[in-house]
Amino acid sequence: MILQMLADGFIAGSVIALGAIGVTLTFSILRFSNFGHGELLAWGAYIALSAVGWFAAVNATPWAPFTFGWPLVVALLLAMAGSALLALLLDFLLFKRLRAQGAITLVIASFGAALAMRNLLFFFYGGVPQYYSQELQIALPLLPRSVYGGLRVTPDQLLVLVLTLTSVIALHLFLSRSTLGRAMRAASLNPQLARVSGIDPEHVMRATWVLGGMLAAVAGVFAGLTVQIRPTMGLDLLLPLFAAAILGGIGSVWGAVLGGLIIGLAESFAVTLVGAEYRAAASFVVLIAILWLRPTGLFAEKT
Repeated sequence: MILQMLADGFIAGSVIALGAIGVTLTFSILRFSNFGHGELLAWGAYIALSAVGWFAAVNATPWAPFTFGWPLVVALLLAMAGSALLALLLDFLLFKRLRAQGAITLVIASFGAALAMRNLLFFFYGGVPQYYSQELQIALPLLPRSVYGGLRVTPDQLLVLVLTLTSVIALHLFLSRSTLGRAMRAASLNPQLARVSGIDPEHVMRATWVLGGMLAAVAGVFAGLTVQIRPTMGLDLLLPLFAAAILGGIGSVWGAVLGGLIIGLAESFAVTLVGAEYRAAASFVVLIAILWLRPTGLFAEKT
């Protein structure tokens, strides 16, 4: 039982971690809390769903032992591009025009954007939960029940864990090794000094929106692959995303990853021990407890 709760927590936490990275990048570079980030995640999942529907006539065979084939891989790439474009469009139509008004105005605007994007999903797709594939998948018994209750996971869940780790490492290398990544880090640490050094702030902001949108799409597709796709998935994940970003320390990519895993574990244990209705409450109890000990989060330094 314990091992199964740990596995379920890491799987849920990997999705939260990817979304929390976008939240922490937005806050550290763009200087406001974007409450529409969860809807970018949901839109990424639905863009991929539409793309999979376009490829339905191809009748591609799933890659054993997974429930999907190459159509979902292509759909994921299209979803990343679509979410990035949507994020840039939101910035151009809304946030860029309000940037001079201050962070509070941007936060309120993000609430309105989130509400609009969520209702558009209801309008275009309806409220019925959907799935990328109707293929049934048998969980693999990695450990027998005699060992701490046993451990069973599906191949799709294992793949999500591996791809999440790969995505985080790739992001870390991008931020630490590439010219644009170093410019983004400089802008997050000291915007005025970065501007004096010749870094174009608008270029950095656009890159932040693109990167955040792409990570949100990956998180949305992973959530749809391991659970289900529904119009409210962005709203359901919004508070865990912010809890993970705050828990890890705003501005820290690895902190957001660790915070996401901790929140995922807290929710997993809460579902098993006290019931699913207390899942969100349990994650915030952990958040409050850790912030009481370390108010700046687990990784206070900027990355």
